[in-house]
Amino acid sequence: VEITAPRDPIGKNTVEALQSGTVFGFAGLIDALVERMIDALNPETGEVAVIGTGTHAEAVLDECETITHRDPKLTLRGLQLVAVRNG
Repeated sequence: VEITAPRDPIGKNTVEALQSGTVFGFAGLIDALVERMIDALNPETGEVAVIGTGTHAEAVLDECETITHRDPKLTLRGLQLVAVRNG
């Protein structure tokens, strides 16, 4: 099943139901976790930079309300920096 947001949150078939559960479910999970982290880290202003990264992030991040930046290769760049510094 391709990881992409379906047209409707209520799937009309198995593929759309799986897409809906995956995309909207993970987006809701991410938003809930980020909100809890914001409350713990900076409850006064709620201002925190949140970076979405990863291969399949785009499909899910479009549905997230808490992501402030996107960098699909952040992890790879971080690993490259570690390799250069230790190499």
